Amino acid sequence: MPKLLNLAKKSEDLVKPFGEIDVLLFYGIVGEKLKKFLKGKELATKIWMPYGIPYLIKRGSKLEPLLIEEFLEALTPEFFEKRKKNLDQVKGQLTKSQTKVWQYFFPRKLMDFFYATNSENPGRAIDRIFFDIDRGDGMTSEQSQEATREFVKAINQDKELKDVIGKVEPFISWTGNSFHVYLFLDKQQPSSFYEKHFQYLKAKPDEGFTAKWCNEINKKLSFKIIPGHEKVKGTINIDPSQTPSGKLCRVPLGSLHMKDDKTVDGVSFPVAEKMLEKDDLIDGLRSYTAKDVVDSLDELAKRFPKKFQ
Repeated sequence: MPKLLNLAKKSEDLVKPFGEIDVLLFYGIVGEKLKKFLKGKELATKIWMPYGIPYLIKRGSKLEPLLIEEFLEALTPEFFEKRKKNLDQVKGQLTKSQTKVWQYFFPRKLMDFFYATNSENPGRAIDRIFFDIDRGDGMTSEQSQEATREFVKAINQDKELKDVIGKVEPFISWTGNSFHVYLFLDKQQPSSFYEKHFQYLKAKPDEGFTAKWCNEINKKLSFKIIPGHEKVKGTINIDPSQTPSGKLCRVPLGSLHMKDDKTVDGVSFPVAEKMLEKDDLIDGLRSYTAKDVVDSLDELAKRFPKKFQ
């Protein structure tokens, strides 16, 4: 990582560290702080494309899987020099790991940094529950903050939850646009564990923790919260559906968030629970850039649960 940081210090713009777009240097720097969080999880990217093609998803179920250790090993100063050229010009000069990284992280393109929440391929065991606080049309980030604050309170106050998952320690991250909330399990559980306790089904609207918590916080907010994946205008979703194996989510530290293929409008990083009480929180979160994240990387990484630090 020191070599990557030295490269970063030469640039004021980590989205264009060498004069044109290449977000790989930034992702390599934050990746060092994600090693424990992403251990054993396949990496993925959402690459924003011009000319009417919205984006490409690169992931371990379609390509040879890429893990965080191999990703970091590939990132040498020499590799970044080669990325200034086209792949066919340098292909014979790359290691296997570097070739793989190039397949996932294109030069000269903006991209989100994702990973397989509970690994690729359906039916595998899970070690975390993931909730996306998703804004429907017409809803603000400030409202997503309110929803997240009350949602986390409902989790912390639920006396049954500890018996089901063990230690209750909600982990919150800002996505660049809204919030994610995680619960980590004391031990791996079969996929049926998610289905029994956290999945939301329209056919069974009152079953499971997700529906229970949404019902509770709807009594406290002036706008509507709905559980599940389906977006409805004027509401905020609390969506656990990216939890099962085979689903993707954004890394909680250092993923850029894009408005379009030319515009970065945010970056992800962990948020302390007490911050959700602040009236001016969203303006502060939106002000962060890639460089701000790198400059405060050690402090932001301390917001992870201790087992991931």
